[in-house]
Amino acid sequence: MSDPRRVAVITGASRGLGAGLAEAFAARGMALGLCARTLPPVPDGATAVSRSLDVAEPGALASFATEVVDGLGPITLWINNAGVLAPIGPLAEADPDALGHLVAVNVTGVLWGSRVFARHVRSRPGEGVLVNITSGAATTPYEGWAAYSASKAAVDQATEVVALEEADHGLRAYAVAPGLVDTDMQALIRSTDRRDLPSVDRFRTAHTEGAMNTPSAVAEFIMDLVDDPAAAGAVRLRVPTPPVPGP
Repeated sequence: MSDPRRVAVITGASRGLGAGLAEAFAARGMALGLCARTLPPVPDGATAVSRSLDVAEPGALASFATEVVDGLGPITLWINNAGVLAPIGPLAEADPDALGHLVAVNVTGVLWGSRVFARHVRSRPGEGVLVNITSGAATTPYEGWAAYSASKAAVDQATEVVALEEADHGLRAYAVAPGLVDTDMQALIRSTDRRDLPSVDRFRTAHTEGAMNTPSAVAEFIMDLVDDPAAAGAVRLRVPTPPVPGP
């Protein structure tokens, strides 16, 4: 049975980290609101609302939130996870349409989701936790990732501002960098040519050595934020990287 006090919304929940978070939260008995451009699978035994939508489309997330609340109850946790990596390579050579799509999903989609959840928390009693998935690329420059890095820097700063604006309304906002998680996105990174991503060997080595996080570890980190308001001490956070396994 789901816990009516714990409803989590996850965008970009059809695969990768989003799908892994859904599995982990379902195992904890949480009810789920899942959305992505491809209809997200519902974990076995979970109580969920699952919909296909575009996070960058005005009104799409607002309508989805209303459906989740009507079906499952007030939303406790909202995770803006939907994101794209392409285009990878020198910015001078980037396709304009790909750049526009990246900004629409990675920045506009996060702003829409943050706005919708902030308005929801203002509308009802109790606290809410907003988690915007960011990246170490927000602060560390990688050749070939100008657009992606800029989008995640925007997410970091937007989250800082929302945390200030909504503190008196009971919303706690965090920009969480999950570290290297072994997903399809990481596989895409590892397959990138060095010409487009000169630092690609760093990601290949981390995979070979097993120095990667899992969706379940990221989920535990996020649930600690939900359960203990004093646990974070900051808005921008990074999930610790596990130690490299010994021989």
